[in-house]
Amino acid sequence: MRLIFLGPPGAGKGTQAARIVAKHGIPQLSTGDMLRAAVAAGTPVGQQAKAVMDAGGLVSDEIVIGIVADRIEEPDARKGFILDGFPRTLAQAEALDKMLEGKGLKLDAVLELKVDQSKLVDRIVRRAEEARAAGQPVRKDDDPEVFKTRLEAYNRDTAIVAPYYAKRGQLTEIDGMHPIDAVSAAIEGALSETVRG
Repeated sequence: MRLIFLGPPGAGKGTQAARIVAKHGIPQLSTGDMLRAAVAAGTPVGQQAKAVMDAGGLVSDEIVIGIVADRIEEPDARKGFILDGFPRTLAQAEALDKMLEGKGLKLDAVLELKVDQSKLVDRIVRRAEEARAAGQPVRKDDDPEVFKTRLEAYNRDTAIVAPYYAKRGQLTEIDGMHPIDAVSAAIEGALSETVRG
């Protein structure tokens, strides 16, 4: 099962992806983690990425796609994977399609968690308060100002990725404002439809 999770920061993608990982035994692939792993492993594409990052630059789409291409060849991703936080732009979505096609693979589903963005800041503030109350570290991106900046970037660059997949008939929208278990149930329902279809 090869999936993409779309949705603004704070929509609950990480929480839901973790549940799919546990239930279906496929890895959740975050580009940040993959990038760090490729750099640490010293792979050819990891060395390219390191050179760019050491120079303070942003890693190009070409390098990111190379890292994704390498990662999905690993044994744990043979049954499938969840891409979380990628593709972030239309160019990345198109490049991902080409790369998968070149490997004879295709996406099974693109799930978009739809949320009321005006309520997301409250959700983030609550998440930070709960973490503090539980004595856990507060995520640096749970600062309301940092979060607003991330949300603006999402709306500017990434929100156009969903219509791209919708046009291709691959997008399923999930209401992310429901309680976590209800969102999980809706996702499982959508996945069983996809697998049957």
